[in-house]
Amino acid sequence: MRTIPRQSSLVFGLSLMPLAGLVAAFLLGGLGANPAEALIRQLGDWTLRFLLITLALRPAQHWLGWRLLRHRRMLGLFAFFYAVLHFAAYAVLDAGLDPGYILDDIAKRPYITVGLVGLALLFALAFTSASGLRRRLGVWWRRLHWAIYPAAALGVMHFFMLTRADYREPAVYAMLLSALLLLRIRPAPGSVQKKPPINGGKGHAEKRVEENRE
Repeated sequence: MRTIPRQSSLVFGLSLMPLAGLVAAFLLGGLGANPAEALIRQLGDWTLRFLLITLALRPAQHWLGWRLLRHRRMLGLFAFFYAVLHFAAYAVLDAGLDPGYILDDIAKRPYITVGLVGLALLFALAFTSASGLRRRLGVWWRRLHWAIYPAAALGVMHFFMLTRADYREPAVYAMLLSALLLLRIRPAPGSVQKKPPINGGKGHAEKRVEENRE
C-alpha cells in the first residue's frame, strides 16, 4: 500500500482548515448579518489565495531551498476546489438552484461571466493534472498549464468588478499576481534550472527536474 508523505498530509489538512472555519462560522452565526454573502465572498477569497500560493511555490523554493514544488499539484487542486465551492455557494444560497435566475444573473452581471471563464480554465487544469494525461500531452501540457496565470487574472478581475467602493483588497491581489508573473517571466539570477543528465540515468536529480516542470 502506498503511504502518503507526512508533509503532504500536513498540507492537505491545513488546506481544509479554511473550509472548516467557514462552515463552523456559518452554522454558528459568526459571519455577520448576511452569512450567505459572507460565505460566498470568503470562498472566493480563498480561491485567489490558493492560486497565489500555488504560483509562489517556485520562487519560494528557489529562495528558501526547500522542495516546495512537490505540493504544487495539491494546492492547485485546492484552488479549483474552493472555486467550485464559491460557485456552488452562490448557486445554492443566492440563486436557490434556479437555472433561470442564474442565467439572468449572468446576463446582467458581467463579473459572473468573468468568474465562470476563470472556473472553466481551472477545471481544464484540474482535469489534466493527472500524471497519465501529463505524459500523453507532453509539451502541450506545459503550455496548457500556463493558463493558471490568466485564470488567476480573471479571478482578480472578477473581484474588482464586484467591488463597489474599497478597492484596496483586490488591488493587493493584483499586485501580488503581477509580481509572481514577473518572477516567472524574468527569474532571479541563479534560478536557471539545471538540465537532466544526458546518460539517461534516473535518480534524485532527474526527479527534481521533473518536479520543477510546469
